[in-house]
Amino acid sequence: QVQLVESGGGLVQPGGSLRLSCAASGFTFRSYGMSWYRQAPGKEREFVAFINYSGDRTSYADSVKGRFTISRDNAKNTMYLQMSSLKSEDTAVYYCRRVSPEYWGQGTQVTVSS
Repeated sequence: QVQLVESGGGLVQPGGSLRLSCAASGFTFRSYGMSWYRQAPGKEREFVAFINYSGDRTSYADSVKGRFTISRDNAKNTMYLQMSSLKSEDTAVYYCRRVSPEYWGQGTQVTVSS
């Protein structure tokens, strides 16, 4: 069955960095576009970044552009989100998503606080 498992979340100070991973199984990972989303407390889930099946096309939300980098390793069936210059407003549960047909992971908590 399809599985998406996020990891790498945690507590980090403002200005710090963190790398999230999304391990995929149960489908042909290299054939699908993938995305990261996040949901802060009391807010709707929002788009963070997208990467196409081959990894040569990416897009970002304006709020993270220049600070976050999405990437993937199709040999390892894993997608990544490198987050730098983190701010308190980046605090959220981060989810990975297979684009179509849609499938979500369970999420990993990122907390940016001093």
